[in-house]
Amino acid sequence: MSKTWVKVAQRGWGVQRSIGAAVRTAADGGVVSVMPGEYAESVLLERGVSLEAAEGPGTVTIAPARGPALTVAGGSPTVRGLLLRGADPQEPAVLIGGGAPVLEHCEVVGGRVEVAGRAAPVLRDCAVRGAVGVGLRLGGDSRAVVEGCAVADTEGVGLLVAEGAVPEVRSTRIGPSSAQGLYVGGTGGGSFEGCEVTGSGGAAVRVADAAAPVLRACRLHGNHAAGLHVSADTPEPLAAGSAEPAEGGTVLTDCEITGAATVGVLADEDARVLLRDCRVSRTGGAGIVAVDRSRLRLYDTVTTDTGDTGLALGQSASARVEGGGFLRATGNGVYVAGEAELALSGSEVADAGFSCLHLGEGGSADLADCRLHGTPEHGIRVTGNSLLSAEGTTVEQARMAGVSVEERADAVLRGCTVRATGVGVRLDTRHRPLLEDCEIAATAGAGVEVGERTGVLLNRTRIHDTGGSGLLAAERSTPVLDGCEITDTAGSGIVVRAGADPRVRASTIARTAKNGLYLDEGAHGLLEDCALSETGYPALYVGAGADPVLRRCLVHDTAEDVALAERAAAVLEDCRTERVEQATLPAVGEPVAPGTPAGIARPWSLPGTTAGATAGATAGAGAPAGDGEADGTEERDRAEAELAALLGELHRLVGLERVKRDVETMVKLMQLVRRRKELGLPPPPTSRHVVFAGNPGTGKTTVARLYGRILHALGMLSSGHLVEADRGDLVGEYVGHTAPKTTAVFRRALGGVLFIDEAYALVPHGQGGDFGQEAISTLVKLMEDHRDEVVVIVAGYPGDMQRFIDANPGLASRFTRTLTFDDYLGPELVDIVAHQAEQHRYDLPEPTLAALAGYFTELPRDEGFGNGRTARQVFQWITERHAQRIADLDAPTAEDLTTVLPQDLPELSAAV
Repeated sequence: MSKTWVKVAQRGWGVQRSIGAAVRTAADGGVVSVMPGEYAESVLLERGVSLEAAEGPGTVTIAPARGPALTVAGGSPTVRGLLLRGADPQEPAVLIGGGAPVLEHCEVVGGRVEVAGRAAPVLRDCAVRGAVGVGLRLGGDSRAVVEGCAVADTEGVGLLVAEGAVPEVRSTRIGPSSAQGLYVGGTGGGSFEGCEVTGSGGAAVRVADAAAPVLRACRLHGNHAAGLHVSADTPEPLAAGSAEPAEGGTVLTDCEITGAATVGVLADEDARVLLRDCRVSRTGGAGIVAVDRSRLRLYDTVTTDTGDTGLALGQSASARVEGGGFLRATGNGVYVAGEAELALSGSEVADAGFSCLHLGEGGSADLADCRLHGTPEHGIRVTGNSLLSAEGTTVEQARMAGVSVEERADAVLRGCTVRATGVGVRLDTRHRPLLEDCEIAATAGAGVEVGERTGVLLNRTRIHDTGGSGLLAAERSTPVLDGCEITDTAGSGIVVRAGADPRVRASTIARTAKNGLYLDEGAHGLLEDCALSETGYPALYVGAGADPVLRRCLVHDTAEDVALAERAAAVLEDCRTERVEQATLPAVGEPVAPGTPAGIARPWSLPGTTAGATAGATAGAGAPAGDGEADGTEERDRAEAELAALLGELHRLVGLERVKRDVETMVKLMQLVRRRKELGLPPPPTSRHVVFAGNPGTGKTTVARLYGRILHALGMLSSGHLVEADRGDLVGEYVGHTAPKTTAVFRRALGGVLFIDEAYALVPHGQGGDFGQEAISTLVKLMEDHRDEVVVIVAGYPGDMQRFIDANPGLASRFTRTLTFDDYLGPELVDIVAHQAEQHRYDLPEPTLAALAGYFTELPRDEGFGNGRTARQVFQWITERHAQRIADLDAPTAEDLTTVLPQDLPELSAAV
């Protein structure tokens, strides 16, 4: 069927004079052909009648005095080649409220294009310019297709997607605009492919509400604010069994964000953003920022030449990054702070103005197979209470430290390489970081620096070609090395400062420019089954008052084995030399001289030492008692006095008679263990981990704190401090989050007691897949790995603790002893209140004590009863009522101010 044509012209015979009249007379499917000219009317299309400029685009203008130039209410008309001029730039010049029209090669000037309702228009090769407020608004539940268009010179937002609209926008240029270039809100989103957003006064792309747009091969550039700003407020739950967020959020693929005046990408509130194969460059601020509770996923995405940090995470944000990198950031390459979490895999961080990776406050980062290099500061800096876990990662060309762990931070490095840095690894933290199967090489200074009072575990780690010492142990530090290799150092292999106490096992120290092992005055240490060779100075130097113990060590292929300062007190057991020019130790195969301690073939008589030094050195190895023996006796006396004081403090606690007897029994058992060890006898099987079963307020935390101090006095724990934790401290919010949280808490407790209150909460009723099981499994492994370094106490209601023990087969074998904390009896509660009164200088006369005893007898012991906490709360109420009574007296005496009367007791209803 052929189309019917109706011609419109402003003059001539046989034509319509107005477009509206022509539309009304045209049949469905007909075409209205408009001759050149400007038509002052508002056109309504609600059927399948099409409009086109008879002589091509730009020859026909529709410019009404008021209202839209074109309104489409229904049908599927085509409008081609018209210039549509709005009457008011703040109002629609084109309003599409229904139907599926096609607008081609049209130009809309002085007003916006608005799509509403369920309309499904196609805008192809059109231009919208000069609107105020919004250039192109897609709202309602519309499904518009916008292709090859341009939205320019907008005083406001260029393109706005609102409500439930889901458009398809392709090859469209948006900008310049005074506000955002593209604003996507509501519950829809839509797709944008091959688009360009430029010259916006606000963010190039702004996403809000529950919108989830998808951008492919788009270019956002030259904008006066952020490139992309996402603030969605509908977080998606985790997919079951997955560490990835469920589908949804804003997705950018193969996009470029460049020249943003502030940040390249900003995610805040509950935003979810995925960037794949994207590039962010030349930003005025940071490259990518995520804060609040937002989540980022970056795949093969690169930030370069950013005006601040490449990637910054704060508050509770999280990011998973695979591939890509963060290059040439003016600030840090990557910055993580607050409680933010980062997983970085196969990525490169390079040429940062500050550190390549900085972790601060409570941030955490998990690195796998990454490369960080090129920084005037640190390769990785871990500060505050943050946590680093790195595996298979390389850190190079850091002018300061390759890895620096400071303050209360912790770190675990496995299979990592640190090379060409100032210091290799610097550790100055109260935690005990772990380096396992790592390599530290080509450093300008020391390979590893262990700060004052800091501990570190180095397993199978190789340190070589250092510009200073291989490992420097500062005052009172406690490094532990097992199976390590330290070679080719410009300084000594290991330097031990005063009070430091390293433990080195099965390790090799070779080719050092100075000593293999240098112990400063007053240093300690233990070396077992180690080999020292090819040292520039004596393999072992022991300063005055230093008392290291070396067992089964071999010194070979060097000029001199041992040099001692005066009053040195080294102990060498079963140590030998091989191919040593000036040897004091016996050679391999040489018999030990009669009457000398094992491993010492002759009296100490090296240059620079004296007979006093010889006596000091041999006393600790079984020689006649000297100053060292006297010091040991004094130390034991101090420990016994401290133990007696702590047991006295335990017995002064109100009630808890069963607990006191059990603790005394455990103390005696541990004293027996210690004495058997001193005599070389095998200790009986023991477990120091304990279950505390009792209702709230029965003194479990107080006893746990004393228990740790008692074990310290017994020499069973290095510090005896208490770290309290509960389910919230151990269990993460998503898969892969729990083990690092549990490990961080556990490592804080090393040397002391980890007290887990309400431990049964890790095994909720009817939730077999709960993350608490992961926390328990992690705890069981950590307890085995550090069985001599920590004591774990789990506490909770008596009826629930067996459920906790049954949750994992490894718990029953580790928690073999349960201490039961009975509820306080009435007289014991009175004693607690009386003790509180004495501390705060209140007097409780006999009538008051009798009334108090009656009060606790009548007090209901329901679920709200808190034992000791209830007693302390009652005392607080007493002081408040006493104060109210005294306030009514004109001139209260000192006795009035201190004496509690029976009427000062609270009503029973207050405690119920």
